[in-house]
Amino acid sequence: MLRGFYTAASGMLTQQRRTELLTNNMSNANTTGYKADQTSVRSFPEMLISNIGGKTIPTENKFSMSQLSQVGGLSTGVYVQEANPLFTQGTLEETQLNTDISLADENLPIIEETGRQGSVFFTVQDGEGDVRYTRNGNFTLDGQGYLTTPAGHYVLNENNERIQLDSDRFTVTENGVILEGNVQTARMGIGYSDDPSSQLMKDGEGLYKAVNDGDLPNAYAAADIGFSTKQGFLEGSNVDQSRTMTEMMSAYRSFEASQKVLQAYDKSLDKAVNEVGRL
Repeated sequence: MLRGFYTAASGMLTQQRRTELLTNNMSNANTTGYKADQTSVRSFPEMLISNIGGKTIPTENKFSMSQLSQVGGLSTGVYVQEANPLFTQGTLEETQLNTDISLADENLPIIEETGRQGSVFFTVQDGEGDVRYTRNGNFTLDGQGYLTTPAGHYVLNENNERIQLDSDRFTVTENGVILEGNVQTARMGIGYSDDPSSQLMKDGEGLYKAVNDGDLPNAYAAADIGFSTKQGFLEGSNVDQSRTMTEMMSAYRSFEASQKVLQAYDKSLDKAVNEVGRL
């Protein structure tokens, strides 16, 4: 009976974790460049329950088939194995600000084995000087003219160098070249990942870092991919609010169901201890 407690409790913990992730997705539905998290729920290995028969207690290490009869399988619960961001592109929204830049996915290969599509990212430098990646193109110029993210991280060019501009009156072409007047100042650093779900992990403030702490390949040099940079546009969140609300309700109902199972086990155990025990 106690095994049932553990199974029901694992279901409640799993649905609680799912609800937390879905709530976080909803709270970031209007966050620029945000990628919704998806959970992967797995079950623990099933146990095969057997009944030990016979009038004598076996003394050998292995039971014979005559001494064992299979009762059936016993589920040992579920757990959230992992949470991966969904890297599909969000809606592009026009802002008409020169410092707002978005990435438009055009022709990115899909891995046949997993069905996952590649993605491109702006290259930035975090506060510790490490290379990070983002889809949030809501940039600005700091006091020294460096192009930065809202959190103050430096935007890098294709050589992983900081981009410094004279003013916000610059132009970004569709292939990432930054022009001041007719002079090319820099080319935006764009990294490419053919499987971002396994190669990148969230690092806070809309940033991602490579799992192996390496750098993503230069997207301009990658073969058979197509993308463009759009100035005056921002990429919105890819959170599907209607679907997220539906999944939140489903997670809540599943939590309630596991809770009722737990209460039923508790009542059965109460009867076994307080009533059957008296007999």
